[in-house]
Amino acid sequence: MNIVMLLKPKETVAYIYEDSTIRQALEKMKAHSYTAVPVIDEYGKYVGTVSEGDFLWYIVEKQTQGMKSQEKYFVRDLIRTDFNPSVKISVDMKELYERALNQNFIPVTDDSGVFIGLSLIHIPEPTRQEAISYAVFCLK
Repeated sequence: MNIVMLLKPKETVAYIYEDSTIRQALEKMKAHSYTAVPVIDEYGKYVGTVSEGDFLWYIVEKQTQGMKSQEKYFVRDLIRTDFNPSVKISVDMKELYERALNQNFIPVTDDSGVFIGLSLIHIPEPTRQEAISYAVFCLK
């Protein structure tokens, strides 16, 4: 199966530029109700993902208050490069499914590292009820 068929194109997803201010990024995340967003550089290359927690810990570390003060800091300063790694468009389905087990969304890049969208494969975590039901079933 071709991953292109499972791709949500870049034009239809929210992303943030690495040179955006913390304030701009937080406002975009709030507007879209996202808890994590892909980050790209000025050339469109995927550089990482930022989450609400990344912003929280950065703000705590800098001991800043108010949205106005967040205009002095940039998203590039809080990106964790090992968080939510991307896959290339040529990825095989086995690897894509393995990533889907551990990531909420999977950024997809072309062979040059340019962000082209998100994989639509999503394997939801079991609900508490499903996990308990499975455990009870296994104990029988």
